[in-house]
Amino acid sequence: MLVSPAFAQGAAAPAGGLFGSMLIPMILVFGIMWFFLIRPQQKKVKEDEAMRSALRRGDKVLTQGGIIGKVTKVKDDGEIEVEIAAGVKVHVTRAAIVQVMSKTEPAAEG
Repeated sequence: MLVSPAFAQGAAAPAGGLFGSMLIPMILVFGIMWFFLIRPQQKKVKEDEAMRSALRRGDKVLTQGGIIGKVTKVKDDGEIEVEIAAGVKVHVTRAAIVQVMSKTEPAAEG
């Protein structure tokens, strides 16, 4: 036989050092993910909700389907009436509005 048997050395694992050395990098990775992935996504969701809640009659909007139209009626139940051509009106939900293309100014009081 040319191959001699290899015996594993009986090195003891560090007691408690393994958990502590793994905990700090895991916390750092979570912190990085929070600041670069989770937090910006939450901020974008809040901005979208604010944009949809501020819709009013006369705003020019873009829907998820790519249709550009003018808001003619805003209902309280989350439904909006959008005019996409002269005399052609469709009902869409607030969630279907992707972007406000142009904002109208509120009527002056007085």
